[in-house]
Amino acid sequence: MNGTIRNNINLGSHVAIVLKKDQKTGKLTTGVVQRILTNSQTHPHGIKVRLESGEIGRVKEILDRKA
Repeated sequence: MNGTIRNNINLGSHVAIVLKKDQKTGKLTTGVVQRILTNSQTHPHGIKVRLESGEIGRVKEILDRKA
């Protein structure tokens, strides 16, 4: 599922994000969404989130969406 639309992402969703340091390589990091940091409804590069691990990045793929 597309990570550029805020309504697609819920707290507790399992997602793949790209960290700022990995933007050039495109390496993805997976984790569970703790907080949604982007306020706008859409963002062309992905909605910015904080994972439960504390890592912050933009959602590239939603792996498991929680209700």
